[in-house]
Amino acid sequence: MCTVVIDVAEPGGSRLLAIRDEDPTRPWDSLGEWWPETHPGVIGIRDRRAGGAWLAADLKQRRLAVLLNRADDPGLAIDAAVSRGTLPLDSVAGRSVPPSPRMHGFNLLEVTADAARITSWDGETLRETPVPAGVHMIAHDDLDDPTTPRIARWLPEFREQPARDDDWEASWAGLLRESTALDPTDDRALIRDNRPHGYPTESLLSCLAAIGHGDMRVHEAPLPCSVRRTTG
Repeated sequence: MCTVVIDVAEPGGSRLLAIRDEDPTRPWDSLGEWWPETHPGVIGIRDRRAGGAWLAADLKQRRLAVLLNRADDPGLAIDAAVSRGTLPLDSVAGRSVPPSPRMHGFNLLEVTADAARITSWDGETLRETPVPAGVHMIAHDDLDDPTTPRIARWLPEFREQPARDDDWEASWAGLLRESTALDPTDDRALIRDNRPHGYPTESLLSCLAAIGHGDMRVHEAPLPCSVRRTTG
């Protein structure tokens, strides 16, 4: 149940805030070059168990991809499913999602200096959604889904921030701090504890990125609250 805020500008360039929700007992590695043999030059957040990525970025090619889970057909057994962590790595390498992936549901956000799109899979249908210019949010359902409480609560706030200013990271971090006034079990919360909703996950980290024609920056940012981290 991760969350991403993205601002797509015309004629080019995007910036985003990605918040990762994961089982705190599942080991992972902070942003780094974890795939030098198969994906040289790619940095990302690595899931140690499956070896894939939650977020991956190729700074030279100015490509970024981030993975969000979404509901799907529960008929696919866990041991029969291919890890979704391959998707961000394939994306930044320029490879498309296969037509009928043997994976559980996902939203794959792919960003370049020129465009952003979401590839969604619900276990039956694969579809693409271009992300238009402006500020948008994506979580476990569709882009800007008004029935997702955290999007309904916070998307207007992010859209009210000064457009494309140099302090966007501070502005968005301020909204993230403001959001902690909500209990992490609240459906509207951005920094979350999803256990009461039936998912053994909590918000563990966030990443900020800016992708343009001349430059690309990606870095981790501390969450404005105490969370458990399993990195060691």
